[in-house]
Amino acid sequence: MKNKSIRIIGVPIDLGQNQRGVDMGPSAIRYAGLSAKLKALGYELHDGGNIHVPVRDSLTEDGSPDFLGAVKQVCQETYDAAAKAVAAGEIPLFLGGDHSLSIGTIGGVTTQEPVGVVWVDAHGDSNTPESSPSGNIHGMPVATLLGDGYPELVNIGRPGAKIAAEDVVMIGIRDLDGQERRWLKKHGIRVYTMRDLDERGMGVVMREALDYLGGHKRLHVSIDMDALDPNIAPGVGTPSAGGVSCREAQLLMEIVADTGKLASADIVEINPILDLQNRTAKMAVGLATSLFGKSIY
Repeated sequence: MKNKSIRIIGVPIDLGQNQRGVDMGPSAIRYAGLSAKLKALGYELHDGGNIHVPVRDSLTEDGSPDFLGAVKQVCQETYDAAAKAVAAGEIPLFLGGDHSLSIGTIGGVTTQEPVGVVWVDAHGDSNTPESSPSGNIHGMPVATLLGDGYPELVNIGRPGAKIAAEDVVMIGIRDLDGQERRWLKKHGIRVYTMRDLDERGMGVVMREALDYLGGHKRLHVSIDMDALDPNIAPGVGTPSAGGVSCREAQLLMEIVADTGKLASADIVEINPILDLQNRTAKMAVGLATSLFGKSIY
């Protein structure tokens, strides 16, 4: 991997969903030793601190659904930070916060050229305002990035879609809403469910997924910690049984690292309030070190 400079950017956003606590996710990951372990791999580390996120209790309800204006503000600042890091030749690593932040991160890292997106999640995050049962924006970032959603979010940074269907693969999916499932099929998103992983194995699936993204020079990995089985990652707001195992998740990261194409990443949806002795954040740090090249031998 040529680029050895990482910029850590916290995005403590908890405005895209109802479960409180994910705003403490960036602190939990830092506390679990992220910087020291990445430095041990030979990286130059720059911690840019946190993007400013309004405290949700300080926001007045003005009729906007789910703090839409505040989400727009945070995602715009995240977009700018992502674009700036890429322009400086750094690998931005974003710590969440809920998954709505990816509207800004992926938007920003695609400013200069497309990226292949590896979306690791139990959920499709492909609802629209019309289809979402909950109205929660953290369930909408993929649709938004493809140009389908609130115009205020679709047009962050630059007008229109930031990625195309052929730019993204989803890994570990096991919990989809009905209309969301139809949306993914309609748009031709490459989805690998837990059944695919069970039947074929993570190694086969990931190599096929990366071959599908083979035309991209750069990769962005977006890791929602609820992709992992809640027995090993309990500190998430929307747990779903039957998830990715510890070893499967590590293998996924190692295979991406082997490509030498990693350009940016998100780690999101850690909720320390729901965790046990910071177990989920420690798991996240382990995945990050594998993603950035730590090897067994």
